[in-house]
Amino acid sequence: MTGYFLRRAAGALAVLLVLSVVVYATFYIAPGDPARLACGPRCNPEQIAQVRAQLSLGDPVYVQHWHFLQGIFAGHDYSTGTAVLHCDAPCFGLSYQNNQQVTDMLIERLPATASLAVGAMAVALLLGTATGLLSALRRGGITERVLTWLTLAGTATPVFISGLGLLMLFCAYLAWLPFPAYVPLTEDPEQWAWNMLLPWAALGLLESAKYARLMRSSTLETLAEDHIRTFRAYGVAERKLVTRHALRGAVAPVVALSAADFGSMFGGAVLTEMMFGLPGIGALLVHATTTLDLPVVVAVVMVTGTAVVIANIVADVLYAAADRRVALR
Repeated sequence: MTGYFLRRAAGALAVLLVLSVVVYATFYIAPGDPARLACGPRCNPEQIAQVRAQLSLGDPVYVQHWHFLQGIFAGHDYSTGTAVLHCDAPCFGLSYQNNQQVTDMLIERLPATASLAVGAMAVALLLGTATGLLSALRRGGITERVLTWLTLAGTATPVFISGLGLLMLFCAYLAWLPFPAYVPLTEDPEQWAWNMLLPWAALGLLESAKYARLMRSSTLETLAEDHIRTFRAYGVAERKLVTRHALRGAVAPVVALSAADFGSMFGGAVLTEMMFGLPGIGALLVHATTTLDLPVVVAVVMVTGTAVVIANIVADVLYAAADRRVALR
C-alpha cells in the first residue's frame, strides 16, 4: 500500500507539473500581452512597461514559470502601485480587476461549490444505484423498460432544462420551495439545505442517469459470473445472493467513477451555479473569462486539475476496497 501511494504521488506531481506548464504557456505566453490586461485599457506605454517589469514578463520563459511555481509553494511579493503586498502560499497572484489575492477569492467561493458537489453526488449515487439495481433485477419486464427510458431521458436532458423545469414546478407553480438564494452553512444550516435542494436535484438527476446505466450493466455482469451461478445452484436465496455476494462487486465501478466525477465537479458545474445564482468557483471562472482576468482563470484551472488528479487516486483506492479481486499495484 505504501509503495502504491508513493508511486501515485510521484505520478500526480508529474501530471500537475505538466499541467502547470501547459496552463502557463496557454495564458501567459500565447499571443497577447498580460501586462496590458493587468494594467487596464487606459494605461499608457510607460505604465504598461512598469507592470511588465513588476510581473517579470521580461525574464526568460523558464524563469517566469519558475516564479509562477515558486509563488504557489512559497508565496510572492506583488507591487500594487501604492504598496508591496505579500501573497502567502499557495499564491496564484492578484486579480487584474481588484488587486485582491486570487487565493482569497477561491477560498471565499469554495464552500458553495463544495456544497453543490457533495449534495449532487449524494443524490446521483442514491438514485442512480437504486435505479440501476432495480432495472437489472427486473430485466425483461415492464419495470426495466420504464427505467431504461427514464435513464435515457435523463442522459439527454441538459441541466439548464431540468433546472428550469424544477424552478417552474416547485417555486413558481406549486410554491413549495423559495427561489434559491445561497445561504452559507455556518449562518443557517436549515436555510442552506432548503436553498440547495433544487441545485442538488438538477445536477444530481443528470449524473444519476449515468450511474444507473453503469450499475445496471455491472450488476448483470456480476450476476452472470461463475461463483454467483454456483451459489444459486446451492440454493442460496436470491435476496441474500444479491445483497451479500453480487452487490459489492457490482457497485465497485460506480464508486470509482463517482470519486473521479466528484473532482471534476469543482470546475464543471458552471451551468448549475449560474442558473441558481450560486457564488461558486464555476461562476467565478465565467466572470474571470469574460473580463480576461488571467490569474483567476489560471488558479481555477489549476485547482480543478489538482482536484481531478487527487480524485482519481481516491477512485483507485475505493475500487480496490469495494472489490477484493482488484489489487493495488
